[in-house]
Amino acid sequence: MTEIQRLLTATIDRLNKEEKRDNRPRFSISFIRKHPGLFIAMYLGWLATLAVMLQSETLAGSVWLLVVLFVLLNGFFFFDVNPRYHYDDIDVLDLRVCYNGEWYNTRDVPQSLIEEIQASPRVSAEQKAQLEKMLTRKKALSFYDIYSLDKNNGPARSLVNTTTASRAH
Repeated sequence: MTEIQRLLTATIDRLNKEEKRDNRPRFSISFIRKHPGLFIAMYLGWLATLAVMLQSETLAGSVWLLVVLFVLLNGFFFFDVNPRYHYDDIDVLDLRVCYNGEWYNTRDVPQSLIEEIQASPRVSAEQKAQLEKMLTRKKALSFYDIYSLDKNNGPARSLVNTTTASRAH
């Protein structure tokens, strides 16, 4: 494990603990706060369906099923799940992106991580210089930016540079 990977992993673990990102469902009424109109429309639609079912001779016997299904399905709106972040999710495009989103591109790293990287003797001078360039260009860095510092500093980078240089001649 490289120093940047270790620092990134430690930061991700700390964020998971601070924000209670543990993949567990928690009771919350945030859906009602964020979408009050949708919540009211949902209940109005249910009441309209209930009224139609009670008026119908063929559907009146299955009203209990409507009520049970509505209560069960409505219960999902009262739970939030904070997905846990993982180092291995960075730069991976699969079904986890549907669940977690591309958090590593949209979320800025804490300033403390940047300071730790700059102060670490185990991070190369080249990586620190690249970090400084990124900071002057972007001001705020994402988790992917820090990940790319480590990713672009291996043997693959020198191979790409050699190949690119030979094509230029």
